[in-house]
Amino acid sequence: MSEILTWENVASSLNPRLRYGLAFSGGCDSSFLLAALVRAGIDVKAYMVMTAFQAPFELDDARRVAEETGAEFELIRADILSHDEVCANPPDRCYWCKRFIFGTILDAMERDGRKILLDGTNASDDPSRRPGFRVLAELGVVSPLRDAGFSKDCVRAASRLMGLSTADKPNFSCFATRVPAGNRIDQAALNRVEESLGLG
Repeated sequence: MSEILTWENVASSLNPRLRYGLAFSGGCDSSFLLAALVRAGIDVKAYMVMTAFQAPFELDDARRVAEETGAEFELIRADILSHDEVCANPPDRCYWCKRFIFGTILDAMERDGRKILLDGTNASDDPSRRPGFRVLAELGVVSPLRDAGFSKDCVRAASRLMGLSTADKPNFSCFATRVPAGNRIDQAALNRVEESLGLG
C-alpha cells in the first residue's frame, strides 16, 4: 500500500475548515507533511521550537522548506536547559522534552487561534522505542502521516516526487541523545557533543 501513497493521501483525514498547527523540525517527515498540507489547501502554520539541543543547520533547513512551500512559519526560541526534568537526563528524557516542546507550540497556537496540533510521526516509528509517544496521546496531537500509513521510505519517495530539498536528508538525532542517560545535560556537555560531530 505504501508504494502508491502520494501527497494527496496525507490530508484525507483532516477537516479543511479547521486551522492547524504543525510541530516542525525541518526534517524529512515534517517537511513533507507541511508541503502536502499546503498543496492540499489546509490552513496550517509551522512552528519550530529551537533549543540548545539542536544543530544550527536544522534552522537553516526549516527556513528553506518554509520558503519552498510558501507556508506560514514561526521560530520560537526556548530555554530547554532551565527544565530540570529534562536536563537530569532520565531514561524518559524524550517524554519530558517533547512535552515541553509541544506545550510551547500549543501556547503559541492558542494565541493564533489554532486548535489542533499535528506532528510528523510516521508509520515506521516504533512507540516501544520512543517515550515521546505518550505525549501525543496526552496532548491530543494528530499524526497524519502515521494515520495514512506513510512509512519513512514512502515519505522519502513522495518527497522526491514533490522536489523537496529534504527528500534524502539523513535522520539527525538531537545533541541530548548523545549524552549517556543519567549524565546531566548542560551547555558544556552539549558543546562536547557538537565538537565531536565536527559542528562546533
